[in-house]
Amino acid sequence: MTLRYKLGLTGTKLGCDRSECGACTVLVDDVPHYSCSVLTHTARNAKITTIEGLAAPDGTLHPVQQAVVEAQAFQCAFCMSGFIMATAGFLKTNPKPTRKELAHGISGNLCRCADYNKILNAMMHASELTERS
Repeated sequence: MTLRYKLGLTGTKLGCDRSECGACTVLVDDVPHYSCSVLTHTARNAKITTIEGLAAPDGTLHPVQQAVVEAQAFQCAFCMSGFIMATAGFLKTNPKPTRKELAHGISGNLCRCADYNKILNAMMHASELTERS
């Protein structure tokens, strides 16, 4: 609520509002968290990164964002900001994951369109792009 309605950062989606879908995933000190389960005051001194803050200041997309664009890995895209943030956080701890490791690492995110194979292909491509940058 704070991110969307007080700060105007609408890229973080309100999905289930009970820590089940992952649409609201943000990075808290570079670790993925469901923002719907984080009270604003508990993150007071933390570094919060939303989908809006993932790209470089010059507008260059983060490798995960670029991979999603290149792969056109979305249908309705409602879940995509959560998948991107979960993947960006996961790749910080495991920059060269196997497909199985990455699938497990982002498994807390749900897609109502159920195009998981396409999403996972894009996120694997993101790990390749991250490795190059």
